[in-house]
Amino acid sequence: MIKFIIKRLFYGFLVLLGVITVVFLLFNVLPGDPARMMLGQRADQASIDAINKDLGRDKPMATQFLMYLNDLSPLSIHDPANKEHYLYLSREKYSSYVKLFSAGSKVMVLKYPYLRRSYITKRKVSDIVIETLPETAILAFASITFGAIFGILLGIFSAIKKNSWFDKSSLIFAIFGMALPSFFMGLLIAWFFGFVLRDYTGLNNVGSLYSIDDFGDEHLDLKNLILPTITLGLRPLAIIIQLTRSSLLDVLSQDYIRTATAKGLGFYRVVFKHALKNALNPVITAISGWFAGLMAGAVFVEIIFNWKGIGYEVVDALNKNDLPVVMGATLIFAMIFVIINIGVDIVYGILDPRVRVQ
Repeated sequence: MIKFIIKRLFYGFLVLLGVITVVFLLFNVLPGDPARMMLGQRADQASIDAINKDLGRDKPMATQFLMYLNDLSPLSIHDPANKEHYLYLSREKYSSYVKLFSAGSKVMVLKYPYLRRSYITKRKVSDIVIETLPETAILAFASITFGAIFGILLGIFSAIKKNSWFDKSSLIFAIFGMALPSFFMGLLIAWFFGFVLRDYTGLNNVGSLYSIDDFGDEHLDLKNLILPTITLGLRPLAIIIQLTRSSLLDVLSQDYIRTATAKGLGFYRVVFKHALKNALNPVITAISGWFAGLMAGAVFVEIIFNWKGIGYEVVDALNKNDLPVVMGATLIFAMIFVIINIGVDIVYGILDPRVRVQ
């Protein structure tokens, strides 16, 4: 089991390294001068050169990439004495760290990954992520919970009532849920429930998790979570309905189910006690993958409902060409995908020894 876990962790590390390399190369070939963006169009050349030197943009691309890897790595090598060295241990970058050991003029430290600073606000990207990621995570968790609960229930009853009007209606709903894009459904839902029926529903067509009252005080406003949750959860709901239905029907046709029925067990007891736990394996895999996907795919929904999550922040950064924020958010999304997939693989390896052999 230990070997299996180490193998999965190594694969996850390789995926993250590949994403870091692609993100670095992609955003470093884009046009634009970060120094001029930070200082304004009237900045003098000396100030521009100083900013580019501080960002490391005066060095070869290979050196910049090594600097980027060193900033991102929790274990990194630095020069604490030479301020001119590109590995200088700057308190401005690394507010807290632990020195592990020294080798000559270099030291190895344990620190939080440094995602650079915003070109526009000068804030650390890590601070921006910490501030906005929880709202996106809450929205994604609420959406996948909504999709999983109702998707599994509808899928179970569709399989039990195969070819009935309920089954056919559920399949039609699932097809529409998969076919209609989230941004289109978001516009319809925001307009209909948050504008047309606002007097009846009491819901707002825009709003975030926290609202500001007339006195400037911040309050938790959970009702603003309802419409974006439904919008973001419709697509996984549709997928889970079909997946649960097809998986349960496949399990119900197995020999051990027929044996349990022949022994005199009731139909619903066979379904819920014997068939369902095996039928839900692919559904759980889909749910875990969808949760990671919703974290990254909430961008359009956050814009439509003015939800102040990391997706909203990324779109704002793209409009302003604030590349460090976009790069940092992309890496965070990639890390979430990798961690969730590794976690699912390890759980499967624990529950089913056959997975560890494959």
